[in-house]
Amino acid sequence: MFFHWLEKNPFYFASGISIVISFAGLLEIVPNFAEAARPLIDLKPRTVLQIAGKNVYMKDNCISCHSQMIRPFKSETDRYGDYSLSGEYVYDRPFLWGSKRTGPDLHRVGNYRTTEWHENHMWNPPAIVPGSIMPAYKHHFTNLADIETAYAEVVTVKTAFSTPYGPEFKGTRAAWNAYRPTVIEEAKLIVADMKNKDVKEAVARGEVPEVVALIAYLNSLK
Repeated sequence: MFFHWLEKNPFYFASGISIVISFAGLLEIVPNFAEAARPLIDLKPRTVLQIAGKNVYMKDNCISCHSQMIRPFKSETDRYGDYSLSGEYVYDRPFLWGSKRTGPDLHRVGNYRTTEWHENHMWNPPAIVPGSIMPAYKHHFTNLADIETAYAEVVTVKTAFSTPYGPEFKGTRAAWNAYRPTVIEEAKLIVADMKNKDVKEAVARGEVPEVVALIAYLNSLK
């Protein structure tokens, strides 16, 4: 009998059990992982302005002090909001999970901070959060965001990863020129809640200061 033979050969018996358990585990675990990695219902990829802001976020290394990964612990959900789901990150390239929290986690910051709050905080962090060690980012108010590169990034991920962007995103100068006013209109919605006159005037001229793009990105984190 085969089973009697297995009982007399512990190595093969243990190997057989391991194979059966592994196969059963794959049948149970892999589909769940695949399901969790799918986009959440109604999840949309970020706009060009938001991607430009994400690039500012990476350029100034905000990830060195802020994570974007809320763990499923009560101490974290009480402070930051609902814990993070893998399906929320499917359109992010790269992921900005981070591994250190000198400052708070920002994955849900769009739910509890306003454009005006971000504007004042970027200009003078300790004036908004007493005792803050975050440096001021006043250069964001004068430096211009690279929205053309952000548009090219959208075209790239649409082509290479089938990210669901519309037909208006094409790798041509004419397509970019036609789309650029859309970015400016989105920027105007941001500066409508800002007070800095220089930033408002820049957007009115068709320019996008880094602070506007960065706030658009932070507002999208919900």
